[in-house]
Amino acid sequence: MEEKEVILTQEGFDKLEKELEYLRTEKRTEIAERIKVALGFGDLSENSEYDEAKNAQAENENKIAELENKIRHAKIIDESEIDTKTVQIGNTVKLYDIEFEEEVEYTIVGSTEVNLAENKISNESPIGKALIGAKKGTVVEVEAPAGKIQYKILSIKK
Repeated sequence: MEEKEVILTQEGFDKLEKELEYLRTEKRTEIAERIKVALGFGDLSENSEYDEAKNAQAENENKIAELENKIRHAKIIDESEIDTKTVQIGNTVKLYDIEFEEEVEYTIVGSTEVNLAENKISNESPIGKALIGAKKGTVVEVEAPAGKIQYKILSIKK
C-alpha cells in the first residue's frame, strides 16, 4: 500500500510529536493503572471497568500508530521557500466573497493541521484546491455543496 505524504508546517510537526510523546508516556501509564485497578475487581467476564480500560488501551495504541505513521511520512514545509507570488501551503490568503460582499481570511495548511476555528483550511479542501497556484487579484471559482462561490484574492502573505 502506497503511503500518502503528510504535508506539515514545522508547528504542526512539533504538535504531532508532542501528542505522540504524551500518548506514549502519560496516557499509557494512566490506562495501565486503570487496568490494574479493574483487575482488582475480580471476575473479568462481567467486569465493565476492565473492558473499558482495555478498549481505551486499544484506542490509544491505534492513535500512537497513526501518529507514528504521519511523522514517518511527514514533509515539512520550508518556510523560507514560501513566497507570496502565488498561493501555496503555508500562506495566509485574504479573499473577497463576491456574492456576499465580505472579506474572509484563510491559512492554507496540510490536511492534518486543519482547524476551522482558526480559519486553517486544507490544501485538499474545495477552497484550498481552487486557491493553490492562484495569484493576487485573481478571481477563483469554488465548487461547494451550495453551488459555485467566487472569491477574489486580495492578498497573499506568509
